[in-house]
Amino acid sequence: MSTSPSPASVLREQLARNLRAARQHAGLTQEQLAERSGLHQTYLSDIERGKRNVTLDVVERLAAALSVAPLALLAD
Repeated sequence: MSTSPSPASVLREQLARNLRAARQHAGLTQEQLAERSGLHQTYLSDIERGKRNVTLDVVERLAAALSVAPLALLAD
């Protein structure tokens, strides 16, 4: 019997993909984005790998650092 992923884990993976794509599109390294957003680089790396369950405040900080709308980081 297979189990489907929880909605939260699906959203974490979507955030991870969108964040990585937006960071690369902006031409930033993880270190540069971490500095701009006031987050630790290791924490940012965990987010990009879908390993962290972040708050909406963190999504807003990342979006501001990337000059994108927060919803763009969560969009399907």
